[in-house]
Amino acid sequence: MAIFKLTINGQQKQVDVDPATPMLWVLRDNLDLVGTKFGCGIAQCGACTIHVNGAATRSCQLPVSAVGDNKITTIEGLSENGDHPVQQAWLQHDVPQCGYCQAGQIMTASALLASNPKPTDEEIESAMNGNICRCGTYVRIKAAVKTASTL
Repeated sequence: MAIFKLTINGQQKQVDVDPATPMLWVLRDNLDLVGTKFGCGIAQCGACTIHVNGAATRSCQLPVSAVGDNKITTIEGLSENGDHPVQQAWLQHDVPQCGYCQAGQIMTASALLASNPKPTDEEIESAMNGNICRCGTYVRIKAAVKTASTL
């Protein structure tokens, strides 16, 4: 076990965990931030997506020992009131069905728009590729990302 000082959602947190522990489990089990979901465990589905210094990152394969001084943002830290443009667009387009993948989808979309505020259809598809939605709401996801780019 080792002590790690982390910046998560703008706050300093300290955890005492095995250095190989994936950030997904540090967030969920040690910090009670359960919005980040476990999907596949091999960084292929996107359910566990968080931001590391603003970049969409799969937390299931990111060991806590690799975080260092980087800033972590989870779905809980995206906005205090759920009023981030991507969250608003998600509601406007009625994107979620089962909802399981939505935190990862929203985190990926918000990272895209932070780095590219006016993406083309192809850029949206490329950025969102690999975020799996079992319910198949891809058309609504793409529409919501386009709408969020105008908010």
